[in-house]
Amino acid sequence: MTRLVALSGSLRAGSFNTALARAAQRQAPDGVEVEVATLHGVPLYDGDLEAASGIPEAVQALRAKIVACDGLLLVTPEYNNGVPGVFKNAVDWLSRTGDAVFAGRPVALVGASPGGFGTILSQAHWLPVLRTLKTRFWADGRLMVSRAHALMDADGELADAATLAQVRQFVEGFARFAAESRPPH
Repeated sequence: MTRLVALSGSLRAGSFNTALARAAQRQAPDGVEVEVATLHGVPLYDGDLEAASGIPEAVQALRAKIVACDGLLLVTPEYNNGVPGVFKNAVDWLSRTGDAVFAGRPVALVGASPGGFGTILSQAHWLPVLRTLKTRFWADGRLMVSRAHALMDADGELADAATLAQVRQFVEGFARFAAESRPPH
């Protein structure tokens, strides 16, 4: 079994990116498990808070999910042509918990946006961060869901058949990469 965590970078209840993460979960092929995670409860990074109280519980819980998985799928919105602050903040907190979270971990990027360019700029802005964190970035696939609002059903779930097929193909490819990247036991 290959375990992936799809971490949504949006806090919004009706988030297109959380819907994309759930679609990745539903479209996962046999032998692949996708756990959807969110940033809820992660406070703004504050070095004084860290010094006084250590790593917050929400960050520790998110870290445990990531460390236990074979690959991390960052499901990124695009805010003002860049990385959402709340998402970068969570990654900054996670980076304070030790190298095991990111160093050598297979990571891929996907995203959904109501705009016509998907999340191309946000995904590009993540690249230097992922290099700095020494992740094993999977660059063989790209998935940027444009005009996401038109692809959702009445329940806020991704329903467009062509996009769901792309999601499945992406998850299959990334899961293969993550499984091949696993250190031998």
